[in-house]
Amino acid sequence: MIYSPQRIGLMGAGLIGREHAVLLSKNPGTELVAIADPADAAAVMAAEFGAQHYVDFRRMLDEERLDGVIIALPNALHADAAIACLERGIACLVEKPIADTLEAALRVVEAAERTGVPVLVGHQRRHSPDIAKARRMVAGGELGRLVAVNAMWMADKPDAYFDAAWRRQSGGGPLLINLIHDIDCLRFICGNIEEVMAFTSNAVRGFEVEDTASISVRFTSGALATMVMSDAAVSPYNWDTAAGQALYFPHQPENAYFFSGTKAALAVPGMDLWRHETEDGHWQHPLVRRHITLDGSRAYDNQLAHFIEVIARREKPLVSARDGMTTLASVLAISRSAAERRPVRPSEMLG
Repeated sequence: MIYSPQRIGLMGAGLIGREHAVLLSKNPGTELVAIADPADAAAVMAAEFGAQHYVDFRRMLDEERLDGVIIALPNALHADAAIACLERGIACLVEKPIADTLEAALRVVEAAERTGVPVLVGHQRRHSPDIAKARRMVAGGELGRLVAVNAMWMADKPDAYFDAAWRRQSGGGPLLINLIHDIDCLRFICGNIEEVMAFTSNAVRGFEVEDTASISVRFTSGALATMVMSDAAVSPYNWDTAAGQALYFPHQPENAYFFSGTKAALAVPGMDLWRHETEDGHWQHPLVRRHITLDGSRAYDNQLAHFIEVIARREKPLVSARDGMTTLASVLAISRSAAERRPVRPSEMLG
């Protein structure tokens, strides 16, 4: 069946907003109708893509006939923008994190559940074939019972990145900007997080915000994980470069996640599965490596295709508002654990 293109509004004309505009312009199932952003450059961008420009996103919502909206505004505006869409019956894709605070995130959750209008949170890695396949393999028992996970996100951000003052201040560091993606991936693949214990450091740059962290995680399944994160370390060990799926980084094939179970181990995104030749094999016996083939699809393209189905109410959001709030709570639990030097449960953050 052939459907008419979905009429999409875009809030935010920054770096990620432009990428969404490009994706929308290339997808035959969508039409970029309008862009809302008060910046002067937004009017130029709107003209480039043949869209109407609005300074106020509420005016855009009221004056345009929109099927869906992509919200790529600063984090502090996510909640108000999403609720404005929901109150008008318009489905929205909200870039991660769902909001800047749990209180704001809860407002979005309550509005979505009250109105029945879907919210898709933009944790795009869930739409990547490597992450989706790893989830299916773990859930399907191909690794046996999941026992332990090791995850890394390490990269060296340039000095100019920190010219923006908010990136040097609490809440603007790699925990909420970068590690939140990894936390969401691990929740998606391994299940919910029961408890975390973390240490953070700002020893390299001396800013108010962290530059490095080490985290221990206990999942509700009983599996354990260790995570190391830094935005001050030269490294190929991060999903953004290793998977070849990120928009702004070169592809440098490596692995960022290692999953170990009672039957096998899996490295992601390289997708090598290691297991014994026979069921009765043990640590003194050789292992066999099998490469898992993926479909070659792109995470952002898959996310947009899914959003089209969400708008049409043919699919439920892969990352709902409540799901996005739980990921945010897990990251904030890490921040609290590091500050208070104690284990913290995400459920504690959610009250």
